[in-house]
Amino acid sequence: MVPARPSAGRWRGLAALAATAIVAVLAGCASSPPTPATAPRVSVPTAPPPQPPLGPLTGPLTHPKSRWVPADWSELPGVQDDAMHEAWIVLMANCQRPNAVMAPLCQELRRLSIGTPEEQRAFLLERLQPYRVEALDGQPQGLLTSYYEPVFEASRTPTSAFAVPLYQTPAGWVPRRPWFTRQQIDTLPEAQAALRGREIAWLADPVDALMLHIQGSGRLQITEPDGSRRTVRLAFAGTNEQPYRSVQQWLASQGVSPIGRWPEDVKDWARQNPQRVQQMLWSNPRYVFFREEPLTELDAAFGPRGAQGVPLTAGRSIAVDRESIPYGTPVWLATSGPVAQLSRLVVAQDTGSAILGAVRADFFAGTGAEAGRFAARMKQPLRLWALWPRGVDPSGAF
Repeated sequence: MVPARPSAGRWRGLAALAATAIVAVLAGCASSPPTPATAPRVSVPTAPPPQPPLGPLTGPLTHPKSRWVPADWSELPGVQDDAMHEAWIVLMANCQRPNAVMAPLCQELRRLSIGTPEEQRAFLLERLQPYRVEALDGQPQGLLTSYYEPVFEASRTPTSAFAVPLYQTPAGWVPRRPWFTRQQIDTLPEAQAALRGREIAWLADPVDALMLHIQGSGRLQITEPDGSRRTVRLAFAGTNEQPYRSVQQWLASQGVSPIGRWPEDVKDWARQNPQRVQQMLWSNPRYVFFREEPLTELDAAFGPRGAQGVPLTAGRSIAVDRESIPYGTPVWLATSGPVAQLSRLVVAQDTGSAILGAVRADFFAGTGAEAGRFAARMKQPLRLWALWPRGVDPSGAF
């Protein structure tokens, strides 16, 4: 289930579009880089150039859920191999809403957008200090998973084929206040009344709707009442603040063979057990509400906006526990396993209800089925290094 390799020409064209658009936007103030499956293998880096002293912080720094330990760049695998033109796309996108410590670097980042890879790499090594991210007990290894932006066919009006609604936030909904469970939303008249008229569109398959809820955003290729078609983005607007429960774990508890292909195996089971589909869906009480956003050519080159408020960059954005790593922090990510060998610069730009802990990240794989196949398989050991401006005490980040 590793994604098929896209053509080099396709990626070069998309990368050029994203880079050009970002330069234009940021000069006044995408296309995904290669998918994870095409990332360079982790290799032993050559010795980096001499670096300035570490600065005043020389011991571990404890945050609410992690400790940061000063490290040398030579500790980070693959430093000399990462594609700087791809890293610069996410660093410049990050400058749309940088955190307070990264903002002063944005002018130089913009200037170096037309620099050589050697100049860009030298800037990172000179201006950023790596901190190895560890659990409070000193454990440096954690878990990497992945998520993506699905794409589904939809109808603006309900039909016999498209009968599964996707909703805006309901009338009377209050952020961070528990609302009806998924089962209650489907069965209680008062829940249905609060959602009446809040439908955005209808899908054909309830499992697709569940996938959209799990991912938190997606694209819809909508057929309008007049027969015209257009593509829109559904962005996360809120939840019913009920706990998330894994449908795959529920299926395992029912004696179903382990799910090897998500969502194909779940859909196969649903076709074979139509009388139990609702029970399966109700096993996850959490329900997600959306808002519709237009999709310009530039928007389409990126993923949805993450919790930081910045559009996600495929292969370069991660979701983190914000009590371990602040939003907007560049991070060096390294993982090795059967799905992918990754060693690269990414940026912490999102979060998720299941992304909890010090060395924990969810890797944004991109948009569409290929990215979905990659994301479904990704579950590998992880190491992280936060990259913080030299001379700035990171204890003030929390």
